[in-house]
Amino acid sequence: MKSMPDLQNLRDAFGERLQVDIPLKRYTAARIGGNADAMITAYSSYELAETVRQLWNMEAPFIILGSGSNVLVSDAGVRELVVLNRAKKIHFNTQGQPPTVWVESGANLGALARHAGANGLTGLEWAAGIPGTVGGAIYGNAGAHGADISGNLVMAEILHHIQNNQGDNHEILQERWPVERFEFEYRSSIFKRRLGREVILSAELKLATSTNELVQAKMEEYKTMRQKSQPSGASLGSVFKNPAGDRAGRLIEEAGLKGMSLGKVEISQKHANFFINQDSASSSDYAALIRLAQQKVMDKFGVKLELEIELLGDWSGQ
Repeated sequence: MKSMPDLQNLRDAFGERLQVDIPLKRYTAARIGGNADAMITAYSSYELAETVRQLWNMEAPFIILGSGSNVLVSDAGVRELVVLNRAKKIHFNTQGQPPTVWVESGANLGALARHAGANGLTGLEWAAGIPGTVGGAIYGNAGAHGADISGNLVMAEILHHIQNNQGDNHEILQERWPVERFEFEYRSSIFKRRLGREVILSAELKLATSTNELVQAKMEEYKTMRQKSQPSGASLGSVFKNPAGDRAGRLIEEAGLKGMSLGKVEISQKHANFFINQDSASSSDYAALIRLAQQKVMDKFGVKLELEIELLGDWSGQ
């Protein structure tokens, strides 16, 4: 990994926008994680693009953080600069067929779904309970209730970093990518498989015309299903991807781990693919329980559980 520029160079580049030594537990759904050495917040897709351009030109390593709903930040914190994506503008186009919504990548996906429903637009009901951002959903092809973001996406505006093979020359392009370029797979996209080369700025999603009453009824149905099957409390969401033809929660439960705790982290009694921060858990508690679940499932079923969450930060000592 390339080394970070010193703080003075970052201050010269970003001025008062630069924050230092920021506790990331404030910005993660599970409320855990160490500090970021440095952070910059982008409040629009324009600010996000300009910030990322500057960082690429400085050869400064960085990560994009949205809602922090599916990330586990190391107790040791993050050495890369954290770009906090708070670009949230939304614009519905109800004149086209089908109707669409243009949305910046830092907007909350669940809030967008509810906003669409309030306007009598259907197609995102499946996403109403997802706490992540639109950009994060595209990055990881988020889904629920048999649908995922790939089914809604029309195109996205991308900042694309192109380097030659020697790495001594580069070009930064702002492009509009149709959905076909995203190479979506189950909980994955081209962005997730080649980190650091693209940043999602905004997206256009297709919807359909309905009524507020019908959309709200479907959302309530899904909400009831979630409440019956998923735990409340601070968690990372689904920790593991579902193996082909099976469910990670079932495998973990059958391995005898449902309800088990390590430190302050518990494998949920309601759904074994959710690990709950009981109070003041550490990332190392989470990491140890993740490794235990992987080992027990491998021993019992010969199945390797793959992470759905992302590990962020310095894990060298954990």
